[in-house]
Formats: sequence, structure tokens, C-alpha cells
Amino acid sequence: MKNSYDKLPLKRGSLAGIMLIIVAALTLEATSLTQFFFSRKGLREEASLRADGQLETTKAKIMDIINQAEASVMNSVWITEWGLAFPDSLQSICRRIVESNDVVMGSTIAMVPGYLPDRPLFSPYAMLDTASGGVVIKSLATEEYDYPSKEWFLKPLEDGKGYWSEPYIDEGGGDILMTTFSMPVCDYDGNQAAVLTADISLSWLTDLIGEIDVYPHAFSLMFSRSGNLMVCPVKDFIMNRNAWEMASEMDNESAARKTIESILSGKHGHTAIPYKGGKYQVYYEPVERSGWSMCIVIPDSEIYGKLRKIIWLVTFLQLFGLLMLALMLRAVARNQARYLALTENKEKMENELRIASEIQMSMIPKTFPPFPERSDIDMAAKIIPAKEVGGDMYDFHIRNEKLFFCVGDVSGKGVPASLVMAVTRSLFRTVSSREDDPKKIVTIMNDSMSEINENDMFVTFFCGVLDLSNGKLEYCNAGHNAPVILSDKKAFLPVDANLPLGIMKGMEYSLQEVTLAYDDAIFLYTDGVTEAENKDKELFGEERMMDSLSGRKDAWSHLQNISGMVIDFVGEAPQSDDITMLFIHYLK
Repeated sequence: MKNSYDKLPLKRGSLAGIMLIIVAALTLEATSLTQFFFSRKGLREEASLRADGQLETTKAKIMDIINQAEASVMNSVWITEWGLAFPDSLQSICRRIVESNDVVMGSTIAMVPGYLPDRPLFSPYAMLDTASGGVVIKSLATEEYDYPSKEWFLKPLEDGKGYWSEPYIDEGGGDILMTTFSMPVCDYDGNQAAVLTADISLSWLTDLIGEIDVYPHAFSLMFSRSGNLMVCPVKDFIMNRNAWEMASEMDNESAARKTIESILSGKHGHTAIPYKGGKYQVYYEPVERSGWSMCIVIPDSEIYGKLRKIIWLVTFLQLFGLLMLALMLRAVARNQARYLALTENKEKMENELRIASEIQMSMIPKTFPPFPERSDIDMAAKIIPAKEVGGDMYDFHIRNEKLFFCVGDVSGKGVPASLVMAVTRSLFRTVSSREDDPKKIVTIMNDSMSEINENDMFVTFFCGVLDLSNGKLEYCNAGHNAPVILSDKKAFLPVDANLPLGIMKGMEYSLQEVTLAYDDAIFLYTDGVTEAENKDKELFGEERMMDSLSGRKDAWSHLQNISGMVIDFVGEAPQSDDITMLFIHYLK
């Protein structure tokens, strides 16, 4: 009976563990579904905002061209009415329209057949000669080019108002893909006498639509009022395909046809169309007066692709976490006594500190020489932590032939200081990857760290940018020890004190500069060097540090010499602070 009672708590613990796993699984799944729903909604709204913004911006640019073309025609109607009595003067009107409007590449005044008794067909045409930049006059009244049958001629006469034609290749005029704005012209008796036009090339429209960049794999289309493709990512499709032909290729033809009807009817909207197993979001917008419609097509995979990857990753992590939870509960149930032992907790803590130390050290460069392919710089750096983890850091990298480097010392010790050190190093790498000015780098880092500094920790920090091409060194100091510059003599680099990082947002830091000559060097350090104590509480001090920098050695030998002198001085006394050193030898 005793054994049965002994096993009862274990069985109850196992049942409780199973229930805990089930509740955790349901909670995680509910959380994931909620996050997925709101994330998907947010991404969809973002895609809509991007597409609508691009459509409106592009539409405004198109309308600017349209307005210019229409204005050039409307402002010339009155003089054309006057010139009907002098047919030979009409070509000068066409020439003036082309010469005075950058967007117009051709213009004609096409007379209504029979209006001029002695000239059954009369249509002087002025066009821009792209080769010479001048204007060429020719006639559209030829046997090969039957202008009275053209859409641009008939529609304005039928409607009695301005009209934008369908895009066409005008073999008789511009010999390029273009569209025409036409206005009917009446004489003083109210009789329709002619059609005044302005031709614009569609090459600018192709370039404009091609500039729309919503997502990497999204693309844009432009349809005419009859559904012809005016602009398409595949240039061979232009004017060779129709929107209705494209609808027949969709997975859901009826839905595609309804979308096309909505687009061609001049509506603004959004719909989703399935195609070849995928789904595409279509955003469309009309271009008033022209009869054109713009579309932006975005694949669902482009909008939600990253979200799906994240969901798979989260699901995997959840399953992995549940598995770990189950294993942990099983282990706890079998080994309660062992896991309650104080020695186990101590070992675990020591192991975590060791791992944390390894992670911390892995964040800083520790391979020297760091740039073996370069002969213009010799560098070495070293950190001797006082505990398993510390708050000292250094970092450097080269970008655009400039060496970005820094040394920092976090207030405090242990894990909190190491975390602040990691944040400081990450901020330096992130900001210095796009900023060249050390003052800006320090200012941005200070503002960022001040916002998250809830524990009132600060960092003394020195940031420098050395132009390897000319030796110009720009630097900004934030409360750190002045570096030593080794040139013809040893001296401390002049630095403005400034406040350390993380104390106050909006601080104004100062930028300083100096030029390094060949064989000059700069030595950066933290106060762990100068404040190292021996058993008699004596400090190593700046004088001993200066003495340790005597002679000319390579960078690593200098650091070995300094660290050796500090260790000999301290002797058996415990190390009170992290020791960090960075030596830069300029050899350009």
C-alpha cells in the first residue's frame, strides 16, 4: 500500500503536466491565429495604401500631360476658325502647337471632306523630327492614309467635343505608338469644318508606369477604353493583346470578366483574381477624360510571403517548445530531488555565465590582424574581463575606405553591464553602417540608449572615423578617457569631455579632427588600465601607461607589452575592473 501512495503524487503530477501541455498548446494556437489574423489584415491594408498612393501619384503625372495636350488644342481653336478662310495658313498653326508644347509630337488640321471646294481632302500635318529637333510639315491627305475614316477624325465630329483616341501606330504621321486628342472646329456659321489634333507619344507613359515600384514582383498595366493593353511589363504584348483575352486565361474567368468590366467602366476599386494556382490582388484607378485605366497587380505571395514563413517558424517553435515542455515536465517528475539540489543550480548558473561570456566575446572582433590583405593599417585589440561577463567593449570595421572604430565602458559590472555592452555594440554597427560622421553616430546612439535606459546606466564612449586614404581622423568623445596619440612624441589626444551615452536624450556632442601621418598610431583604452590596483592600493596610472608605449612595435606587441606590465604591477591582487585596449597603427 505504501508504494501505491508513493506513486500517487507522481501520477497526479503527470496528469497535471499533460493538462498543462494541452492548455499551453491551445493558448499558443489561439495566440498564433490571432496574430496571423491581425498581421494579415495589417499587411493587406499596407498593400492597399501603397497601391492607392502609387496610383494617385501616377495619375496626377498622367493628367499633367493630358492637360497640357488638351490646352494646346483648345487654345488654338479660335485661330483655326479664323484660318479656315486662309487654308494655306493652317500649317503654321500646327507648327506653333508642336513648337510651343513639349508633350506634343504632332498636330494636324484635318478638313471635313468637301468643305474646301477646290481641295476635297486637305490636312497639313506638323511633326517633331527627333533626329534634327526641328518641325517637319507633311500632308495626311494621301491615297495611302485615309484620314476621314480614322477614329481621331470621326469621333469628335460625332460627339461635338474633344476626344482621346485609342492608341494606334500612325503610319501616315508619327510612325510610332501614340494617341491623339481631337477637337471639332466650326466656322463662323456653325458648320463643322475641320478637326484640330495634338498627338502625344506613349513612350513616356511606358516609362512612367514602369517606375511604379510597390513590391519587387508587382507589376502595372494600362488599358485603353476598349480594353487594349497600352502598357505592359512584357513589351511584345502591347497592342497585341486585349483584356478580354487575358480574362479567358484566368482560373476564374467569370470573376476576371467582372473585374475587367469594372475597370473599363471607369471605376476605382480592388479585387482578387486567381491565376495558375496563385492569387493576385488587383488595384485599379481611371484616368479621367482619356478613357484609360491603370492597374497595379500584386501577388499574394509578395504581400503575405514573409508572414507565411514567420507562421511556419512560429508553429515549429511552438511544437518545439511544447516538446521541450513535455520533456521538462517528464524530467522534473522523475528527478525532483536532483533538480532541487543547490549544487545543480550553482553549476547551471556558472554554465550560463560561461556561455554568456562566450557569446559576449563572440560579438567583438578577435582575429588579428583583422585585415591581412591591407598594408595601410595595423591593428590589435584585447579585453581582459574582471568577471565572467563585463561591460567593456570595442569594435571596428571598414566601409568605403574608412575605418570606423570605438571603445566603450559601461557603468556597473556583471550581466546588466554586459547587456548594455551588447546593445551599445549593436547600435554602433547599425548606425555606422550608414553614417560617416562620428558626431552623428554618437548622437543617434545616445538618443536611442536614453529612451531605453530605465536603470540609469551609462556608457563612456569614444568613436572615431579614420580616412585610410589621407589619414584624416574625425572623432567624437562621450565622457571617455582621452586616447594616446603616438607620432613624433607621445601625447593625449585633445578631446571634449561631453556626457556619456544614455544619460540625457538630445545632447549636443562635438566633432573633432586630427590628421595622422605615416607611422602614427593611436592607443585607446578603458579606465581598467590606469586604475588597476596592486595589493597596496596603488594605481597603475597614466605615467606607467605612457612608459609602456615607448618604442616602435607592431600593434599586437604593444598590447602584449602593456597588458604584461599591468599584470606584473597588479600581482596577486584581484582584478577590480575590465581592461580593454585598442591599438591602431596607420601605415598609409
